Formats: sequence, C-alpha cells, structure tokens
Amino acid sequence: MDWMQRKYYVKQEPMSRRGLLRAAACGFGSIGLASLLDAAGVNTDPANPLAPRKPHFEPKAKRVIFLFMHGGPSSVDTFDPKERLTRDHGKPLPIKRPLAFADEPAGPLMKSPWEFKQSGQSGIPVSDLFPHVRECVDDLCVIRSMVGEGVDHGAALLQTFTGSSTFVRPSMGSWVVYGLGTENKDLPGYITIKPTLSHGGAKNFSCAFLPGAFQATPIGNSGLKAKDIQGEPIEYLLRKGFSPEQQRFELDMLQNINRRHAALRTSDPELEARIQAFELAFRMQSEAPEAFRVEEESEATKKLYGLDDPATYEFGWQCLLARRLAERDVRCIQCTHSYKWDQHAQLFVKHNENAKEVDKPIAGLLKDLKARGLWKDTLVIWAGEFGRTPVSQGSDGRDHNPYGYTIWMAGGGVKPGFIYGATDEIGYHAVEDRMHIHDFHATVLHLMGLDHEKLTFRYSGRDFRLTDVAGVVAGKIIA
Repeated sequence: MDWMQRKYYVKQEPMSRRGLLRAAACGFGSIGLASLLDAAGVNTDPANPLAPRKPHFEPKAKRVIFLFMHGGPSSVDTFDPKERLTRDHGKPLPIKRPLAFADEPAGPLMKSPWEFKQSGQSGIPVSDLFPHVRECVDDLCVIRSMVGEGVDHGAALLQTFTGSSTFVRPSMGSWVVYGLGTENKDLPGYITIKPTLSHGGAKNFSCAFLPGAFQATPIGNSGLKAKDIQGEPIEYLLRKGFSPEQQRFELDMLQNINRRHAALRTSDPELEARIQAFELAFRMQSEAPEAFRVEEESEATKKLYGLDDPATYEFGWQCLLARRLAERDVRCIQCTHSYKWDQHAQLFVKHNENAKEVDKPIAGLLKDLKARGLWKDTLVIWAGEFGRTPVSQGSDGRDHNPYGYTIWMAGGGVKPGFIYGATDEIGYHAVEDRMHIHDFHATVLHLMGLDHEKLTFRYSGRDFRLTDVAGVVAGKIIA
C-alpha cells in the first residue's frame, strides 16, 4: 500500500504507485498527477515514506516523549490530594462502587500515607513521592480528570495507546508518524524504549493496518537491563566481517528481487514495508551509533538524570536516550517503567520504590529539555493506564480505577503551572472537564498540528481514525 493512499490526503480508492504507473503506461498523465500531488504535500517518492509532511495547521509541538508508568500510579497519592480521605479514613465508601477489577467487597476509605506540599508560583500540590518533579511543578499541566474504560491492564493499556480497549488498532505514535513523517530519514520516526512484553505487548505500539513503515522500533524490552541493550540497536544491523560497500551490494541485490516481485502486484503492503525496513536499517548504521552513545554525555548530565545511582540508573538511561533522540528529530519516543505500579498490596513500600526510580530522571529530562532549547516544541506526557481507588484493598493496597485519574503534560504548547479538571471529593470519578482517552488523543494530535477528524485511513471498507467517532480537543490546556 503506497503513501499516496493515505486517506487523510487522497480521498479515492487506493492504488499503489506501481499500479498507477502501469495503468497510465508511464505517460505524461501520470507525471502531471505526480506534480499535482507534490504541490498538495503528498510524498510520491516510495523510497522514503517517512519524509516530513505538512501538518493541518501550525503545530505547537514537533515531537512527543511519552513517559509510561505501567501498572497504574495512584492519583490520590501523587497529584490529586483529597481532604475527605484524611477526614473519613476508615469509613465505608459513601457511593455505590462501579465495576471493579477485584472480586471482594470494597474496603473502607483510605487516606494517603504521603504528605502533599504546594510548590512554585502555581502552588500546585505534589506528594512527597515526587520531590524532584515538584521542583518543576510550574512547568506541568496537571490533568486530574482522565477517564478510560478498561478495568483490567490489557484493555486499559490498549486503549491508552490505540484508542480501543477491545480491538487491535494503530497506536498513537503510528498515527502521528503517518500524518507527519519524520525529519530524520536515518532514524525511525517512532521509537519505544524497553517496552513492556505483558498486557498486549507489541499490540500497544503496533501500526496495525497502517503501512508497516509506521510501526514503532523497539529498543530492548522491559525484561532487559539498560547495559544489556545499549549495543543492541546497532549490533543487529551489522553483518560482521562485511564492509559497508559489501553490505550495500548485498542489500541492493535483495531489494532488486523484492522490487521485481512487487512490480507484479497491484499492492503488497507487507512487501513494501519490508523493502523500506531494509533501507532504513542500512541508513541507521551511520546515524544510530552516535545517537545511542549515552555514556559520552558529561558527568554533570548523567548525574542530572540519576545515572550515578543504581536506583535511578535504568529509567534515567531511558530518559537521557529519549532526549538524545529528540535532539535528532525522532517524532515519537516512549519510555516505559514496567511493570511496577500495580499496588493491590504494599502501596506504601512499593510506590516509594517506584517513585524513587523515576522522580529524579523525569525532573532531569524536563530541566535538560529547557536548557537545550527543546522545551517549546517537545511535548512530554506522564501517565499510567489508569489510577487507583480511594478505598483500600486488603490492609494496604488499592484496586484499579479508570473512572477518574491524573496524568500530566509539559512543554509543547500546553499551559504551564495549570490544573485541568477535577475528580469528586474522594477521588473516584471525574466530575469536571472530563477527559476521555479519545479527548486525550485528540488533544495530543492537535498539539502536533493534526486535526483528529481528518487524520483517517481507509481499511476494510471504512475510514478509521485514532479517536474513532469521538474525541474533543481540550482547548483550555493549550497555551
């Protein structure tokens, strides 16, 4: 399937470039059509499907870094303090409990074991779990009214990343790169660092029915240590004992066979994707080695991200690598802290451990982006797949809560030092400026210069989009 087929740009029945040229006998009509498509911003060069594309309107952000906390951090223990939980600690839940993940009856209300402190000029309260992030609170746009539909991790992750809790759909990163391409032809447009293997695994960062060029490139996985994968992005590209010229010759021979095979077909998306993947892998040999040399950063920078501390090294390495990729214009970058935030028990012990691992690296990333002039056009997102209940599970845990939870954004055109939305007085349901995941996706696309209603792709007889048939841009958070 060719890039001219992108439903967002061309509204007729799809036809591959090869099929079009054959049908037009390579005549002047096809040349004229190519000229018109170029003038309209359509990339007619199949050699580079990731070429930069014009957004629908002036974007606020050029790239996005998604910091994903797999398992579901507790909002009422991090960024959404509730006085009533302190006042009514131990009392029964005052409302009917909605659908829950756990089978047992709801426990009593449970106050947060952490103190909240206001900080900065905005005075936004942040718990003692995140003292370093609290120093950056004036840069955060805290969204306290997120709403999803999945009460289990699999459905919630799938919806967070793809918009659907039940079907395999293209991920948000794939949609963004499909719409905008990437400004660095020698690196993938969408990279996910140490992605989780559980709760859907690759389905959460797949391109599904979009052309394969828009699939995320994973760097390692959650089961590996950073030091074990630092050489992996390069090693698997290289044929040991072969010179670059020999590798190019070998690839050209393989590509000639693939293209001759493709010429016999009207459309073969998988073969087209394979051809482009080989080319990108070859080009990465010149760009990727330098991008992944995190160890060459100054000692001060590595300390800023916590690489001098075993507790913060792993996620600090991810965040620092994300900054290096952002500098090189990778469009979408995801860092995953997996799978640690699912505290059905030992909330105090485990949330303390988890937050310590990510707090300093996240603050370091925010400060570093500002220092290097990347702040204005880089959107940073911090989120889990849901929050946790205001009632206890067992003696010291909390169950899943998709009905009202907190995420935050920073940089990239969002209002700094701003709180959007609110949950009820116990922190169970979003009651003010509810932001469904469809609204979240619509807003992210808007910040990237894309109209979520126009970014569509025709598949199986209908137009698909990231936000399905819903989604409203949260204009209040846009600076």
